Amino acid sequence: MARRTAALVNALDNGSPDPAEVAEVLRAHGETDPVRLTAHDVAAMRAAAALLREVFAARTTDEAAEGLNRLLREHTGALRLTSHGSGSPWHPHLDRDDEAPWDEWLIASSCVALTVLVWDRQQPPGRICASAGCRDVFITQGSGPERRYCSRRCATRERVAAHRRSRAARQPGGA
Repeated sequence: MARRTAALVNALDNGSPDPAEVAEVLRAHGETDPVRLTAHDVAAMRAAAALLREVFAARTTDEAAEGLNRLLREHTGALRLTSHGSGSPWHPHLDRDDEAPWDEWLIASSCVALTVLVWDRQQPPGRICASAGCRDVFITQGSGPERRYCSRRCATRERVAAHRRSRAARQPGGA
C-alpha cells in the first residue's frame, strides 16, 4: 500500500495526467477492474496527492507523524473493516464507505499505510528524491544507508554531474 501511495503521488504530480494512466497505476498496484476514473476524479486525487507529498517532505519522524495526524484528523473517517462485499479479505479502511470517492480513498488508504511505516520503523516513511531535476517520492527501505534518490538512474545522474563539475573545476580556466 505504501508503494502504491508513492506511485500515485508521482503519477498525479505530472501536470494533468490522463485518467487511463492513473487507472493503470492503480491496477499495477493491485486494484481490480473495473477502475473507472473521470477527469474530475483525477483532479480531486491530485489535490489529495499534494497533501500526501507533505508527509514525504518531512525531515523528521515528528514532522511525519504531525503531518499524518493532521491528515487523519481533517480528511478521514473512523477506522472500519471491510471485505468489499466478500470480494476481498477483510482489511481496514478510514474512508466513509466502500463507495467513497477516489480522493477520499487515496488519502485514507495512504494514511493507513504511511502510519504503519512510521509506527513500525520510527522514522519518516519516505522521502522526495534529492536529484535537482526530479520531484518523485519514494518509500525508504529498512536498514542500510539512508536513501537520497528515488532510483539508481537519479543517483547516477547526480554522481555524473558532480564528477563533471569537479573535473571542470580542476581544468585550467575552471570552465
